[in-house]
Amino acid sequence: MSWDPAQYERFRDERSQPFFDLLALVQPSPNMRAVDLGCGTGDLTRILHERLGCRETVGYDSSTEMLAAARSHVAPLPGLSFVQADVASLALPPASLDLVFANASLHWLPDHPALLTRLATWLAPGGQLAIQVPANHAYVTHDLARELARAPSFTAALGGYVPPINVLASADYASLLHALGLRPTRVRTEVYSHLLPSRDSVFEWVQGTLLTDFRTRLDAKTYASFEETYRASLLSRLPDDRPFLYPFQRTLLWGTRSR
Repeated sequence: MSWDPAQYERFRDERSQPFFDLLALVQPSPNMRAVDLGCGTGDLTRILHERLGCRETVGYDSSTEMLAAARSHVAPLPGLSFVQADVASLALPPASLDLVFANASLHWLPDHPALLTRLATWLAPGGQLAIQVPANHAYVTHDLARELARAPSFTAALGGYVPPINVLASADYASLLHALGLRPTRVRTEVYSHLLPSRDSVFEWVQGTLLTDFRTRLDAKTYASFEETYRASLLSRLPDDRPFLYPFQRTLLWGTRSR
């Protein structure tokens, strides 16, 4: 997908809080080797690297735009690097990492049982898996996107594509981590209550994330029509509160490979 780092960063503070909550679950150890999957603009990857005192941290992202931003505003640090790669096909050596970290990135990928199984093989004894996935797919923003994808005016242009729901229920993640042999584990779902200036801000939020998927798949003229239709329908379904409370549900999961 083609990302717009400036649009994504418009809600930097709100998007960052789940990262810090996930990082708080990680137990530091000396000379950690870590990867950040879907590192985006890289500023949070730098914080992870510094706070954990990692020997080596590699941020992976498929977006040229995001990595350009990472390399332009993240000052070089010993052991910190960024690599362009598609997490869906990324292959790393087994038992080579002390931390596999993924904040708000894996919800784009299918088949989480298979995905987490692959990621867990990268963990060395004592290695940790820490993942945060947006789980707001039942909110009107996502319902509307799926509704419009099925609309006659857009379904042909999208080739029948409808955004899938890849995220599992919290209990299913807990069972999966257990089946992977991670001990101990923690899984929780939390609703982040974002107080935004107005309902228009919700549209601006999804412009930087959810709608990126459609902008990538549609030509410019069709996407402009899709975005206009989406915005009008979204605002009609949200109360005109100022400020506007935007409840955003996320699931955080963590587990450790036994030594």
